[in-house]
This record gives sequence, structure tokens and C-alpha cells, in this order.
Amino acid sequence: MAESRAPNEIKEYAEGWITERKGTDVPAFLKFAYIVIALGALGYFFLFMNGEVNHSDRGVLVQQLNRATESSSGFMYFVAALVVIFAAVLFAFAFRKFHED
Repeated sequence: MAESRAPNEIKEYAEGWITERKGTDVPAFLKFAYIVIALGALGYFFLFMNGEVNHSDRGVLVQQLNRATESSSGFMYFVAALVVIFAAVLFAFAFRKFHED
């Protein structure tokens, strides 16, 4: 029975490295994984924006490096804003209504 399927039911991407059946949507767990991964990355970014300054061994060295290099918090917040914009576009793309190309 598997041989009777039409060959056009399988779509190939990346020269055959990725295949999928026509009419399939992204699984719901993967859509919510986008949210968890993006929020986890954003939280990690804010937690360690200036390095691991509260670490018991190397925290003092990180603080000295921050004082010597004068890291820019404004630039770091700009990068965080870009991450938020990217995440919003990703969520809009992932949760939009499915349609076949």
C-alpha cells in the first residue's frame, strides 16, 4: 500500500535533506518550544549581561574586567530589544494559520 502513494505527496527541502508530507503542520509541542527557548535565552542574556560577577572564584576578575573595558549597558539593552523583536516575529510566524504553498 505504501508504494501506491503519489510521488508528489512528499516535499523536499535542502536538496532532499529535509522531507515532509504535504498538508502537515508544525507540531504543537515544537511551537511552544519556540517560546520556552526564546524566553530562556532572553533570561540568560539578562542574568549574565555583564558576566558572572557573583561567582565565588572568578567574580572578582569579571568585575575588574568590566571596570577596565567599560561595557555599554545601552548597547546590551539594544541587543536584547532585537532579540525580543526576533522572538515576536518568530512567534507570529509559528502560530499563524497553516496553509499549503
